[in-house]
Amino acid sequence: MGAPQAAFASERDDARIADLQRQVDELRAIVRTLQAERAPAGMAAATPAATPLAPAASSAAAAPVQLAAAPATVPAPVAASAKPAAPKKAWYEKLQLRGYTQLRLNEIVSGPKNAASGLARIRSVQDSGINDTGNFSIRRARLVVQGDLSDRVSLYLQGDFAGAVNNQSANEPRQNFFQLRDAYADLYLDKHKTLKVRLGQSKVPFGWENLQSSSNRLPLDRTDAINAPVPGERDLGVVAYYTPPSIQKIWDELSHDGQKLFGNYGAFGVGVFNGQGTNRVEKTEGLMTVAMATMPFRLDGLGDAFKGQVAEIGVYGLKNKFRPEIRAGGVSTESYQDDHIGFHAMLYPRPIGFQAEWTWGKGPQWDSATSTIRSSRSTGGYVMALGRIKESPIGQIMPFARWQHYRGGWKVSVNAPRLETDEYELGVEWLPLKELEFTFSWANVNRAEADERRTGRAKGDILRTQVQWNY
Repeated sequence: MGAPQAAFASERDDARIADLQRQVDELRAIVRTLQAERAPAGMAAATPAATPLAPAASSAAAAPVQLAAAPATVPAPVAASAKPAAPKKAWYEKLQLRGYTQLRLNEIVSGPKNAASGLARIRSVQDSGINDTGNFSIRRARLVVQGDLSDRVSLYLQGDFAGAVNNQSANEPRQNFFQLRDAYADLYLDKHKTLKVRLGQSKVPFGWENLQSSSNRLPLDRTDAINAPVPGERDLGVVAYYTPPSIQKIWDELSHDGQKLFGNYGAFGVGVFNGQGTNRVEKTEGLMTVAMATMPFRLDGLGDAFKGQVAEIGVYGLKNKFRPEIRAGGVSTESYQDDHIGFHAMLYPRPIGFQAEWTWGKGPQWDSATSTIRSSRSTGGYVMALGRIKESPIGQIMPFARWQHYRGGWKVSVNAPRLETDEYELGVEWLPLKELEFTFSWANVNRAEADERRTGRAKGDILRTQVQWNY
């Protein structure tokens, strides 16, 4: 090849190399842009510097044109991005649904199931299923909706599908209607939730066993004496609860151990309510005032025999005016003094425990001597021994023995009849599964019937069985 031809070939190779170098530079610029977009903020994408192509040979005799091998461009590792924060749940996503149902079988095995007009029969104000024809009954079928609306506000809504409606055709009641039990909101006044105000229909803080849920109580029913000042346990009003962290810690430990506590209530409570009772229209201008204080404490300091044991004592009182329903129809036009005080004391079973409550006061009750309603003295309470076999081959077993006594009115029945109750009860609760509980009990009763038209007291024995499923 002549000199002119060699010079032309060299210029052509230089132009080709320059064009290739330009394309490589453009590709590297694109890679750097993509890496910068993928890298976290504040981190530069590392891209190797451009490597120039090797110079071409200047003579015709030179070897064929070679491009210098450019190092492979490996994208710089992208740092793991911080895990995005979970989206905040809406209030309705924080609600929970739970409840329980109780199926009972009551049988009067001795004593007057029926009696002549004017004489008392074996009956109980705590369970209408104790009667001459009663077999199976649904005592409670509760459904609860609860949850936090925010860090400072929570709601609680409970209904019962086993309510009864009276005064139907031929005065025959209808069973298993849905009835409101609780409808309240808790407003927490501090971030640690030690102080809260409860607004709406809720339990009145009077009586330890009144506050304890029926799903958690060992005996099938509450006692007449403790329940008489607040039958139904609830009213409409406002109540404040305060629980010091040291007390809450003890209750949390007892709850974790599976002990039967009294529920979501404070160590100190004070409130005002309508005073007419659960789901009843208010009839007086005044408000019922109530206060309660309870204090759990450890007994470890008393020696090894009491290691792990917890005792609890408390007091409570209420002041109220009440108008009972009357036989002539409607509600009394007179308001009756309805004031009570009481105390409770208990030793949580580990494995043996004790529980007792007693009340004193005055409330509306029928006076047979004058055939009128008067505000008269009432008193009574109970003492109970209980045990706990936490683990056995067949599940948890809790036996109990209880004696109760009461003399006083039952203000939510027509004409506020006077009750006279003495009862001994033996029973056992068996939990083969946490979702399933069985209770078996025998009671020897000596009771006046809650009807001022029937006199005397009925004596006899009752066998009772209950199965409860929790959901």
